[in-house]
Amino acid sequence: MTSFWSPVWLSIKVSLLAGLIVAVLGTAAAKRMARRRFRGKTVVETVFMLPLVLPPSVVGFLLVVLFGRHSPIGQWIEASFHTTVLFTPGAAVMAAVVVSFPLMYQAAKTGLEAVDPTIEGAARIDGANERQVFWHISLPLARHALLSGAVLSFARSLGEFGATLMFAGNIPGKTQTIPTAVYMAMESGRMELAWAWVAVTIGLSFSLLVFATKLGRLRE
Repeated sequence: MTSFWSPVWLSIKVSLLAGLIVAVLGTAAAKRMARRRFRGKTVVETVFMLPLVLPPSVVGFLLVVLFGRHSPIGQWIEASFHTTVLFTPGAAVMAAVVVSFPLMYQAAKTGLEAVDPTIEGAARIDGANERQVFWHISLPLARHALLSGAVLSFARSLGEFGATLMFAGNIPGKTQTIPTAVYMAMESGRMELAWAWVAVTIGLSFSLLVFATKLGRLRE
């Protein structure tokens, strides 16, 4: 029973941590990009959205190249912390962050751009600085979009497979998440176990999508 729940709890922990990181990074990036025009904006946004369309195996390959033991970043991490990123829970979190970032960014950008500029302008006239306007006006008004993006990002992280398998591996009790556990169970012919994990994933994903849908209706 412990071996069954281990991938479930790890997937939830990885998705929660990745979701928190993505919520911060995606909102910060959206704040910088919303309603702004500058040369190269299309290129920057294309880079932000690229993980959404790239094959997960390509994302995993790029992460291995960037953070592997033979890369400058990987060597610096190993020299500084006496460890590697590859085949660790941290690698699973990084893979989840990369693949789910576009969903959070797009939701946050849409929500922030939907805020009435006259309300923000009135706050500035009353003496609020840009930080106060953002924290006390823009974020509260865009909260439904931000929550929806966070929920979808969590769901995307929960289902991440290809990049996680390449970058974090499939080590039972350490980096094995639900998708990789399902794959290995099916490969070994343990279909009942695979179906049990599939049922848990469907239940979690269905609940998250229902919640995200309700948030979307609240925005309308």
